[in-house]
Amino acid sequence: MITMTSVEAQNRFGQLLDTVQREAVAITRHGRPTAFIVSPQEMDELLDSRRKRSKAVVDLEVWSAQAKKRATPASAALTDQDVNLLVHETR
Repeated sequence: MITMTSVEAQNRFGQLLDTVQREAVAITRHGRPTAFIVSPQEMDELLDSRRKRSKAVVDLEVWSAQAKKRATPASAALTDQDVNLLVHETR
């Protein structure tokens, strides 16, 4: 990833637009990153990954709720240590 100061980005904006088509650019101010500029394709990929992650979180929450409904009183009483022992016994 290329790093550019905010002043350089302002002074070479056209070059910056060309550069982000090849790779992301970090814009810094006072030595700290303040923004990242990416191509539209990379942004689409990032947004798609975010959507997939959000869906996975929802799916996990649904699965967790269903598992809690199906849990027997005996299984609900198990501790993490009990579960670890059971897993190691079955291996």
